[in-house]
Amino acid sequence: MAAGQGTRMKSTTPKVLHEILDAPLVHYVISAAQAAGCERTLVVTGHQRDEVEAILPDSVERVYQPERIGTANTVLVAEEALAGAEGKLVVLSGDVPLLRPETIEALMEACTSGFAMTVLTAHVDDPTGYGRILRNEYGGISGIVEDKDATEEQRRITEINTGIYCFELEGLFDRLRKIDNNNAQQEYYLTDIVQICMDEGASVGSITVSDASETLGVNSRVQLAAAARIMQRRINTDWMMAGVTMAAPDLCWIAPDVTLEPDTTLLPMTILSGATKIETGSVIGPDTRIVSSSIGAGSVVDSSIVLYAEVGQRANIGPRAYLRPGCVLEDDVKVGTSVELKGVHVGAGTKIPHLSYIGDAELGAGVNVGAGSITCNYDGHNKSRTTIGDGAFIGSDTMLVAPVTIGAHAATGAASAITKDVPDGALAVERSNQVIVEGWVERHQKAAHDATGKEAR
Repeated sequence: MAAGQGTRMKSTTPKVLHEILDAPLVHYVISAAQAAGCERTLVVTGHQRDEVEAILPDSVERVYQPERIGTANTVLVAEEALAGAEGKLVVLSGDVPLLRPETIEALMEACTSGFAMTVLTAHVDDPTGYGRILRNEYGGISGIVEDKDATEEQRRITEINTGIYCFELEGLFDRLRKIDNNNAQQEYYLTDIVQICMDEGASVGSITVSDASETLGVNSRVQLAAAARIMQRRINTDWMMAGVTMAAPDLCWIAPDVTLEPDTTLLPMTILSGATKIETGSVIGPDTRIVSSSIGAGSVVDSSIVLYAEVGQRANIGPRAYLRPGCVLEDDVKVGTSVELKGVHVGAGTKIPHLSYIGDAELGAGVNVGAGSITCNYDGHNKSRTTIGDGAFIGSDTMLVAPVTIGAHAATGAASAITKDVPDGALAVERSNQVIVEGWVERHQKAAHDATGKEAR
């Protein structure tokens, strides 16, 4: 269910699109359902449906709820999409991102014991705002009452309804149509189906989740931060158990789609997001952000930003390097202090150690780029490419004015502005003649002093 607005978030962004570790809340719910073995995944959208549906994976079916008039109606609008379907329907909330696949599996298994529906419950210290589970003298569920409709005695109950259910599809939609909106919110509560099942003599079961944090709903920025901390600890613990070293786990943030190989080391203030992959033996951080990039085995990325790039083995990146989208670095590449790359292919063993900007370029193997060198790739209208052959030596503070080609094993003199192609093995130097004016500083200072005196007079 992902149709609500989430007014308590105080945001123009739909609630289910708010992110934990760079992934929207609904992403976690969909992933858990699919990992639990659900054959079909339907997402019911409503508020700002276009934005929500735009981020859903192709494997998900979309169902639209025109009016947000309660959770019973949210399920009911899926009737046409489920026409002819048999088996069980698991109902999940798009703002409950911490639910584990194992818990969904246990819920489905419990629903095989002849129950028309099975409710997932939890025991919490502070049940304020949650629906309370009502039980009969035999311990069975006799009803669910919403917080706003509960009596003072019922509000003291600490067992809550998590809003997560498993239904037998047979008879479900007929029961949903019997639900009315005679309550404080004038909404069609899905919880009212419990009483309808009991009136029909159908059994209602329940299981209680052992870790109540799995069912934490996100209704405010405070709860979003709390869920993020739990997910961060969960993900980091799983990776450490899989052989990843974290010097300070509370200072590492790893998105759910990241892949880490054993013997990777993450230093403090490391942020890994998107479909990033880090291979074995790499050291990442401190103070590093990597987005949807691959880092080869044995590489070091220190205090740098890497966006949508491919980095080979034994690379040395940083500190304070910036790899923008479209960069491909082969093995044994060095990209050093305050170097920015964009749309560049860098050959094996090439070094760009200091203070350079290289954009829209092809660098061969074994190239050395001196400090302060840049590719002048933009003329105000068009981007042009620079090509540097294998083994070339680019002198410090060289301006390579694209389009231009530097041949294999060629060299450029320091402080040159290269506007023409350089053949293989050649040296290109472009400088103005140095002019020396003897005594200029003394004469300049005297003239300035005299001018100041005149102004004072």
